Amino acid sequence: MLGEPLAVDLDPLDLESALLRAAVGDYAAEAAVLLLVDSGYWLPRLQAVGLIDIALDGDADGGPWAAVLWSDLDRSLRAGVIGGSSGQLRLLRAAASLADGQPVDLADLTAGLDRAELTLVLAALAHAAGSHEHRAVVRDAGGALQPGALLGPVVSWPFRD
Repeated sequence: MLGEPLAVDLDPLDLESALLRAAVGDYAAEAAVLLLVDSGYWLPRLQAVGLIDIALDGDADGGPWAAVLWSDLDRSLRAGVIGGSSGQLRLLRAAASLADGQPVDLADLTAGLDRAELTLVLAALAHAAGSHEHRAVVRDAGGALQPGALLGPVVSWPFRD
């Protein structure tokens, strides 16, 4: 490939991997990426209009890193460069809030989601809170805390085909 790598040059799975590679370790950023991925709507659109930045890195697996240009979303939405249904727009705003701290009105957000979208937002919030790492509280006979079993996420990500 000549010149700088572009997100449009990546297939969907490679793009998802590059976004997750950059987000790993930051539960809120991971949740934002997974919310976009699992919505099935936003990644191709953001990719097509150049709202995903990509960089090559010399890490062990040699894969690229990618990031959504969160600060450019609002301008792109106002200009009509990207768009979606009211539920899809709410998912995008939830992801931007998780990843970039952009304010979101929770009453408006939740009022406009269908059940599938609500499940995605709840799974994203549970992931951002680290619920997939929570353990049961266990005390030994002397009352000392012991590591308990992993409890699993409060709300799991839906299964993807």
